[in-house]
Amino acid sequence: MDQVTTHQAQEDARNEEVLIWVNGTLKPRNEAVVSVFDSGFMLGDGIWEGLRLYEGRWAFLDDHLDRLFEASLAVDLDIGMDRDGVIAALEETRKANGMETDAHARLMVTRGVKARPFQHPALSRSGPTVVIIMEHSRPALPRPIRLATVPHLRGLPMTQDPKLNSHSKLNCILACIAAEKAGADEALMLDVHGFVNTTNACNFFIVRKGEVWTSTGDYCMNGITRQKVIDVCRADGIPVYERNFSLVDTYGADEAFLTGTFGAQTPVSNIDGRTIGTGELGPMTERIRGLYYDLVKKDAAP
Repeated sequence: MDQVTTHQAQEDARNEEVLIWVNGTLKPRNEAVVSVFDSGFMLGDGIWEGLRLYEGRWAFLDDHLDRLFEASLAVDLDIGMDRDGVIAALEETRKANGMETDAHARLMVTRGVKARPFQHPALSRSGPTVVIIMEHSRPALPRPIRLATVPHLRGLPMTQDPKLNSHSKLNCILACIAAEKAGADEALMLDVHGFVNTTNACNFFIVRKGEVWTSTGDYCMNGITRQKVIDVCRADGIPVYERNFSLVDTYGADEAFLTGTFGAQTPVSNIDGRTIGTGELGPMTERIRGLYYDLVKKDAAP
């Protein structure tokens, strides 16, 4: 069976001609480059946000900007712009590319170009590097996702806090490689206590007997879509719990799904060779998907 990724999108020829925002200048795709001395390239020293465009508006923009600026404080990285400046850069890039809906933006900020190729942050003296990659992007998932549990953990905050949306993704990449070697599409990662946590790229939910469960959130990315799913469940009277649960609980689930800015709610068919529910999009996942898109429309309304 062909490999599937949670960020699989329809091919769109317009993406070959997109303009990319690099430190205040819009550049054609093949000219949008950064220095080999850039902190992000050299050390993974940076933070980022993924944003989704619906009907001319960036969904949950305030939440994404809150997370971006909170991360910048955590890693002591001056973005070089205030919130209005970031919004203006997003809008400039959107308008230059003629995008109104079904577009995805990856906003990246690194500590900038280093004077010498070493770790100390004081060697980054030129100010931050800010890049916005914007693409026409409509999810095109041919089937539900298959997961494999891997030995790579989402760790403790005193090592690398998993709540940070940082450029340092090697742990998650290794997890994804391990899952692929096991014949799955994405990795299911446990926390340091052995409880089910998240995947290498998305937050993870299960449905059991009409209840929706996700991890405590202590060891996973503080996903905005994750929180919106929790919010719409509570608003619609669906029992939802942030709790510890095991692989045994997971294998016996009626449904499982992933959440993320790109794919919203992605159904899971199989975990460690075990079919989850019917192996297809389940009724609760479908219900939550509808509630989520109603929330998106409300957020995008003028």
